[in-house]
Amino acid sequence: MEIRHKATRIDLFSLKTVQMRAFHLTWFAFFLCFFGWFGIAPLMAVVREDLDLTKAQIGNTIIASVAITVLVRLLIGPLCDRLGPRKTYTGLLVLGSIPVMCIGLAHSYETFLLARLAIGAIGASFVITQYHTSVMFAPNVVGTANATTAGWGNLGGGITQMMMPLIMAAIVSLGVEQTMGWRLAMVVPGLVLLAAAWLYWNFTQDCPEGNFAELRSSGALAAGRDGLGGLQSFAVAARDIRVWALFIAYGACFGVELTLHNIAAIYFFDKFKLDLATAGMIAGLFGAMCLFARTLGGFISDRLATKSGLRGRVLLLFAVLFLEGLALILFSQMGVLVAAVAAMMMFSIFVQLGCGATFGIVPFINRKALGAVAGIVGAGGNMGAVVAGFLFKSESLSYQQGLFYLGIGVTVASFAALAIRFSPEVAAEEKRRLEAALAERDAAARQTGGVVVAAE
Repeated sequence: MEIRHKATRIDLFSLKTVQMRAFHLTWFAFFLCFFGWFGIAPLMAVVREDLDLTKAQIGNTIIASVAITVLVRLLIGPLCDRLGPRKTYTGLLVLGSIPVMCIGLAHSYETFLLARLAIGAIGASFVITQYHTSVMFAPNVVGTANATTAGWGNLGGGITQMMMPLIMAAIVSLGVEQTMGWRLAMVVPGLVLLAAAWLYWNFTQDCPEGNFAELRSSGALAAGRDGLGGLQSFAVAARDIRVWALFIAYGACFGVELTLHNIAAIYFFDKFKLDLATAGMIAGLFGAMCLFARTLGGFISDRLATKSGLRGRVLLLFAVLFLEGLALILFSQMGVLVAAVAAMMMFSIFVQLGCGATFGIVPFINRKALGAVAGIVGAGGNMGAVVAGFLFKSESLSYQQGLFYLGIGVTVASFAALAIRFSPEVAAEEKRRLEAALAERDAAARQTGGVVVAAE
């Protein structure tokens, strides 16, 4: 896929260009999606009592919240290729708001499980976020752009852990029973998703040149395989072993992140005997690392690309995933609250670096099947969370033991990154594109005297 007029720099404090409007709205929409997706997680101690859930049942709801996202992410990538990110994101936000607001109607384990399953579809928003920035930004900054929009969006996972107990507390303070409080609290993220849909529809477009539908009708963008051809692009991506290596790698970082968002609050609540609000605040610190660490992963990936090409991006991914696994093992062994929090934050930094490094590679796998590649790799994150979820539903394993075994799994999975290779022809072509983007950026900076926020 060839899209012209991609941005060669990130003007962070600007909304003047279509690229920067897409940048800010896509991370903001993804941020708000986390309120819907994981809004119930920090309230699970209350839900557990209200619905009389067992540990196995809680584990099943955790798996449900991420399992459906695997399928939806696989579908949403080709859908972006066909309809464009603007229509796809708006539709997902509107449809996703419905089960979020309706989960409060659950009065049994079965209905609660189905609601969490339906809500999980919102997680596909990540693929659209990465797709939109990939078509808006040039090779010299695409890693940074992808990592920043995803990282700031993922920050919603941490803020949700902090905010939802406070929202519920505010509702309860009005005289509402706790059993009704958590139900009413979930209406808030549902309404927020509808507001995000309105913003996305009115203030973004598919690519720098316009919307896909108009570009195809005018002949400016080809239809069919070279013009983002739906199932064809998926078939091309699915035959590429590098896509599946990234699938595993993303499962080892984002999959672990999703798992921690689901269990961190109840883990600290049970293990260290904390109250719900305190456990939520501490769990939120895990997601808070998204503020900078995922951006750092993409930024380092871009920097290494200028020196070592695409191979530099791959080696970075391997290194941070390997260190993530070791850090998770360390976190699992901490029995003192202060040490556990410190280890969790260090582990979170490596998780975010890994996520940023993964999508620093994705745009270069296959430009003609970008949506499908992003969809499959994104689905890998949720598949990782599904696999991890089975460790935390078992009555025979404690959460601490589950974290230990998960750390071992991540360490082993890191070696999948070394299977990613690029032909000399592709490496040379991407080097040419990178040099052209750098030259364009430098020329623009000399003309405007503007500040460049990008990889050198």
